[in-house]
Amino acid sequence: MTSLLPELRTCLREPIPEIEDAARFLDAAVSAHLQGQRVIAEELFRLADNRRIWDWTNSVWGKNSPYVQYRSVASAPSVLPKELRVKVRMPTAAEKAQIHARDGYHCRFCGMPVIRPEVRKMICAAYPVAVAWGNTNETQHAAFQAMWAQYDHILPHARGGNNELENIVLACAACNFGRMSFVLEEVGLFDPRETSPRKSSWDGLERFSK
Repeated sequence: MTSLLPELRTCLREPIPEIEDAARFLDAAVSAHLQGQRVIAEELFRLADNRRIWDWTNSVWGKNSPYVQYRSVASAPSVLPKELRVKVRMPTAAEKAQIHARDGYHCRFCGMPVIRPEVRKMICAAYPVAVAWGNTNETQHAAFQAMWAQYDHILPHARGGNNELENIVLACAACNFGRMSFVLEEVGLFDPRETSPRKSSWDGLERFSK
């Protein structure tokens, strides 16, 4: 069967407009919170919890996603046994700070605004009803789920990738989890390091924690 997907893409699936709308709601919610307007902030956090965003995210990282189509690449490294992989899988806090200094707060693949989980946890604690974060995908706030900042290995950890900053880019949850342990070529993706990070006024809601 011939794939309907193009040979190379920048991301697995382009973000839908509702995600940018949600980012504006979240940004306004944090501004309202900092001004002491909790009722307004809570309503804005609720508005960002759009089911269409949840559907988008889960269409990419879900089982048998039509947006993740494997193609064989002869030169791709094999999956390594766990004992042969780099022992420390994730970058340190200091290394993550360097990644954000370089990449800002946007996914390097799809350009989506992202939010560090540490910031999300603070907001969840302050607004536990409006910003739910349960143990299942279905019980997590749609916008915070989609914008969940990830530190994605270009050469996957399971394929021998290390934690050098040149091998890690900032990604959203869908782009990171959707790619799984495939190398870029196996899912038809351009190398995001070949393009400059997206620049905008989006601060990842970091000011909430200051």
